[in-house]
Order: sequence, then structure tokens, then C-alpha cells
Amino acid sequence: MSERNIFVTGSSRGIGKAVAMRLAEQGYGLVIHGRTQSDNLNEVEAQLKSMGVAVRVLHFDISDRQRCSEIITQDIEQHGCYYGTVLNAGLTRDSAFPFMQDHEWDDVLSVNLDSFYNVLKPIIEPLILARKGGRIIAMSSVAGIMGNRGQVNYSASKAGIIGAVKALGFELAKRRITVNCVAPGLIETDMSEEVTDEHIIPLIPMRRAGKTEEVAAVVSFLLSDDAAYITRQVISVDGGLS
Repeated sequence: MSERNIFVTGSSRGIGKAVAMRLAEQGYGLVIHGRTQSDNLNEVEAQLKSMGVAVRVLHFDISDRQRCSEIITQDIEQHGCYYGTVLNAGLTRDSAFPFMQDHEWDDVLSVNLDSFYNVLKPIIEPLILARKGGRIIAMSSVAGIMGNRGQVNYSASKAGIIGAVKALGFELAKRRITVNCVAPGLIETDMSEEVTDEHIIPLIPMRRAGKTEEVAAVVSFLLSDDAAYITRQVISVDGGLS
């Protein structure tokens, strides 16, 4: 399976790291990503290499359209198109809407929603021209399905991802390229550390937070041949919350 390379944005920790590790165990080649070089990303790269995985590392800000295009285009020209792309990198800037600052809205929409276009635009045409099918998976959120207090910006960005996936899935279906969403709920990551479990857990039918590995398992399935007839879907990993 090593001829199938998967690009995972935001791979240095949390869900992105768990996805990279899961895919490495299954023999995929990996292109991992971080906004900048970091100890966390270096550690993930070292772990993957110790597993005998072919891995490359890209550094760029996913909200910088020109930089996305330059680096991704160069990487594809040198190494070939990615069979799969997992859009995982994201940002939160939580605030009650009346007190939300302009930059908190703009930053979240730019990183979470604009990046869908910024990252995929240089990827899609080479993938189509390769005529080998492919997989696109975008990380949405339960907040994009239900909305969430204090997260009007985040909920809007993640709901936008769902709409974009639905539309792009239509365009690419005949090319054997599937486009799907994974919508995590409360998952044990750095982004959820500030969430008070005592308020959220009682709302979750399964009465616990999810694990990054549980999200990674769904991503792994959607990348597989077994998921070839699944597209334009939103799969929640939220313990029954939504």
C-alpha cells in the first residue's frame, strides 16, 4: 500500500498525530504538516521513520493561500499526487458573540474554512489527472452540526466545511474520488483541555470523552478501499451527542 501517500495537515499532536500513526501502521506513505517546525512535529516524524514509514514533512500556514500553493505544488511535482488528503488542522478562539473581536472571527474562518480551498486547490487537479481515484477527508465538528455556545465563529467554520464537502463530493464522484467529513465531539486533545468535563460529559449519552484513536479509526476506514462507495457523508464521532 506504500504507493498510496496520504497528506495530513496539523500532524504534530492530537487527532492529526493519531491519524498519522494509524495510517503508518497500515503501510501508507505519509506527508505530515505543521505551521512551523516544532519539537512535536519532529517527534512525530522520528516515530514514523522508526516504524519504517516513508515520510515527508511540509511547513506552511494553511491560511496563507500563496504559500499553500507554492509548497504543495512543488511537493506534488517532485513526488507525485497524494492519494488521500486529511484536512485536520484547525483553530479555536472562543468568545460570547457580543464580545467577540473581529480578529477572533477572521482568524477562525481563515484557518478552518478558507484552508479548505487553500490546501485542496493545488491538490485536486493532479489527483484528477492521475485517474486513480482518491480520498478527501475534512475534519468538521459536532459544533458544525449543532452549534455551540461561545463558538459562533468555530461553529460557522465547521458548518461551512460540511457544505463544501457536500458540493465537492458531487463534482468528484465520477472521478472515483470520495469526499467526506468526520465530525468529532469532545475528544481528549490539547484543544479540549479547557473544557470542563462536568458540564459536557452529562450531555453525552456515552458519558465520556472520545479518544483520538477512535477518530483516527474512522478516518482510516474512509481512506480504505472498503469505503469506495461512501461519499458526501458526515460521520460523527461524538458518543451520541449530535
